[in-house]
Amino acid sequence: MTKPTDPLCNPLLKLENQLCFSVYALSRLITKAYQPLLDALGVTYPQYLVLLLLWEHESLTVKALGENLLLDSGTLTPLLKRMEQRGWLSRHRDARDERSVVVTIQPAGRDLQQLAQHIPTELAACFDMTQEEISTLRLHLQQLIKQLH
Repeated sequence: MTKPTDPLCNPLLKLENQLCFSVYALSRLITKAYQPLLDALGVTYPQYLVLLLLWEHESLTVKALGENLLLDSGTLTPLLKRMEQRGWLSRHRDARDERSVVVTIQPAGRDLQQLAQHIPTELAACFDMTQEEISTLRLHLQQLIKQLH
C-alpha cells in the first residue's frame, strides 16, 4: 500500500485536487442553504428549478424542461405529477404533436413567484463575493456544463 508521503502518490489523485469533489461539495452546500428558504414555501429544490423555468416561459414541453434542467423524463414526470397535484402547474398533450406533453404554470404556481422574490438575494448574501464575482463564477460553471454536455 502506498503511503501519502510516498513519491509514487500522484498529487492529481488527492481528493483536494479533484474538481468534481469541489463542485459536488459546493452543490450540496448551496442546496442546503436553499432548504430553509424553500421549506417556508413548501417547495423542494427540484420543484423550485421547474418553477423558475415556468415563471420565465409560462409553458414548456416536458422535453424542454428536461433539456434545461439536465433531467430525464423518468425523474421529471413524478416531480411534475406532484406539482400538478398541488395545483402549481398543469400538463396536457400538445394538440400539434400528441407525443409531446406541455407543462403550464397555474395561478397557484404563479403566486409562489411573489413569495420567492427574496430567495436569490438571501442566498447571494451567504457568499463573501461581489455580484461580479458571482456572475463570473456562474459563467465559468455554465461553460463547463456546456463542454461536458
